[in-house]
Amino acid sequence: MLQETVDEIADRVGASATIEDRSLQLLAYAAQSGDIDTVRQESILRRRATSEVRAYFEGYGIAGAKGPVRIPADAELGVLARVCVPLRYHGVTYGYLWLLDDGTLDDGTLASISGLVAQAAATLAQDARRRQHLGRSLRELFSSDAEERAQALARLDVTGPVTAVAVRTSPDRVAALWTLPRTVLADPGPLTSGEPAAALLVPSGQAIELASRVQGMYGTAAGVGGSREDPAQAWRSWQEAVRALRVAGRVPEFAPVAAWSGLGVYRMLTRLSRAELGELAGEVTGLLGDADAARTVEGYLDRAGHVQESAAALGVHRQTLYYRLGKAERLTGRDLADGQERLLVHLALKAAHLL
Repeated sequence: MLQETVDEIADRVGASATIEDRSLQLLAYAAQSGDIDTVRQESILRRRATSEVRAYFEGYGIAGAKGPVRIPADAELGVLARVCVPLRYHGVTYGYLWLLDDGTLDDGTLASISGLVAQAAATLAQDARRRQHLGRSLRELFSSDAEERAQALARLDVTGPVTAVAVRTSPDRVAALWTLPRTVLADPGPLTSGEPAAALLVPSGQAIELASRVQGMYGTAAGVGGSREDPAQAWRSWQEAVRALRVAGRVPEFAPVAAWSGLGVYRMLTRLSRAELGELAGEVTGLLGDADAARTVEGYLDRAGHVQESAAALGVHRQTLYYRLGKAERLTGRDLADGQERLLVHLALKAAHLL
């Protein structure tokens, strides 16, 4: 439907035309007519605009515009002059029609395609509602029940590679998940480990970018699972995303968006129950009462016991470092010169973060 509409628009106005969604991801384009600029070439080849181009276009207020917006050329960006027509349905912008302007696109010409513009907007609105409905199937696709997953996969049109994303929601904010690219499935409602979390299934190549975008909508934290070539294995990516979210919310160095692939030892620790984590952290209970000593020991162990490097990173004198390490040994009853005991203390300090 969109392809037929954009072809007819291009024929009527005699200009190159494209339709993109709210995130400026290409949905349909007409056969080239006249000049074509670098931006349009990139959009067709990569199916989406670059961040610099998006910022340039959005700077003209296209998201809130109620009518056509004329955008001048920019030689540095490789942008020819064009007209952006917001595709609005019942007051909501669902996408954009772009027309390269050689100076012939007057108001009368634009008015002549108003019916086709309305048709394209209605199509995008209908698609947004369909995606919202399909997004609810993510609960089943991420289920631990194999039969539920199979039924959900049969309803969804998903191709790999895909990645699951978990984003903690906020009672103070409502995220416009429907503005995400059409290739994204999103459900704002699943409950995860007692905490409200939005669930997303996204193309793997855009996982970090989209996780950061939705995290920004909520102002909280997000976890990104591992990529899966087979969508039937997306539930495993979801389990990883949930664990990564837990780390992003508790360990500052991984906030606000944590990727499962980069969590290191936390990939093992997040598999432990809260009781098991508490038991492990209990090995350094005395040390946890002294913030400076705990921070010093963890920094020292993170750097494999290199004194000079640790002292520099922590901003303390070497003698201060030695003093705090000795104090930590007295508080824990552990010998940090012993490899086994050093490992136990290190893991216990990491476990404490997750509590």
